[in-house]
Amino acid sequence: MEQDRPQPASPPTRSVLARLLTGLVHQYFALSRGMTMGVRAACFDDAGRVFLVRHSYVPGWHLPGGGIERGETALEAVAKEIREEGNLALGAPPRLLHVYFNKQTSRRDHVLLYRCDGVTQTAPRLKDREIVEAGFFTLDALPAATTAATRRRLEEIAGRATFADFW
Repeated sequence: MEQDRPQPASPPTRSVLARLLTGLVHQYFALSRGMTMGVRAACFDDAGRVFLVRHSYVPGWHLPGGGIERGETALEAVAKEIREEGNLALGAPPRLLHVYFNKQTSRRDHVLLYRCDGVTQTAPRLKDREIVEAGFFTLDALPAATTAATRRRLEEIAGRATFADFW
């Protein structure tokens, strides 16, 4: 039975420094923007594997994504983030799956979750200051340190959980 399967331990919470930096960035955004909005992309290749990234500044494996900049559409942000974080190129047009309130980050942050099918990687994603590791994984063999939120999103996409309102 699915619920009897042991779940991997969640990665540790963000460090004090990561929380401080995130808080400072969001304070700046509070002054410069009324609300923050970001995108995350569940990118699947033709083999059905999902692409995940591990950042240098926060623990765990995540779906690629980032903030939507002024003058940028959400779809432009998706294409930019998957290109920057994974050297990924879109296959089919991204499909908006859900909008989440990310109250862990701030009281005004929202995340748009897109599904991107048929993505291809144009070149290996090498380690840099932001991304320390990246790759494609089957849904039944995700890295042990995949975040709880990422696991929940993938369960929602697979139809094994209802879409939540909170990230």
